[in-house]
Amino acid sequence: MPQRTLRFRIRQDGLVEESVEGVLGETCNKLTEKLENALGTVEIKQPTSEAYLTQEQESQPIISEELH
Repeated sequence: MPQRTLRFRIRQDGLVEESVEGVLGETCNKLTEKLENALGTVEIKQPTSEAYLTQEQESQPIISEELH
């Protein structure tokens, strides 16, 4: 299982920046929903490439073909 990391940065102006690593698909939104509600209004959400992956896509083996 990959490592899951939540990072928070509190800026001088009081805004909180949150980043999530190692969480695939909609799981990220479910994981952070309660925290975001407790912190206040979410102004911007920027999905990473991991947001578009599913567990199935991540675990597919890479098959290489040898050229003769």
